[in-house]
Amino acid sequence: MTRIEKVLYTGKTHTSSGGRDGEARSSDGRLDIKLSSPGSAGSGTNPEQLFAAGWSACFIGAMGKAAGRMKVALPPDLAVDAEVDLGTAGGEYFLQARLNVSLPGLDREVAQALTDAAHQTCPYSKATRGNIDVSIHLV
Repeated sequence: MTRIEKVLYTGKTHTSSGGRDGEARSSDGRLDIKLSSPGSAGSGTNPEQLFAAGWSACFIGAMGKAAGRMKVALPPDLAVDAEVDLGTAGGEYFLQARLNVSLPGLDREVAQALTDAAHQTCPYSKATRGNIDVSIHLV
């Protein structure tokens, strides 16, 4: 396990009782959301959606770093569609994920190199590597 030498940022949240059917608020007040279990009639989001949003945003940042190193301009309409599944196996709960990366206008080889580099450097990708089933698709 790699130990952080310098902390750049700490996200702090408070989630109320109810967990998946509660509320979450960040210490700075910028995040204030209702939570609902996936598939329920509740009006809130769920941890899988939040994880997918965080990972896809981080992945785009990692592609930006890779593009800078490769001296490649990222297309302005690039996108990452993240899908995080909550499921069961053997009576236990697990996650699996897919990242669908769109880099319109880039040569497929260059787009694949950017995607591969981002998956190696993105902190979310590092956190999930070897822990959950992850597929990265260039679309």
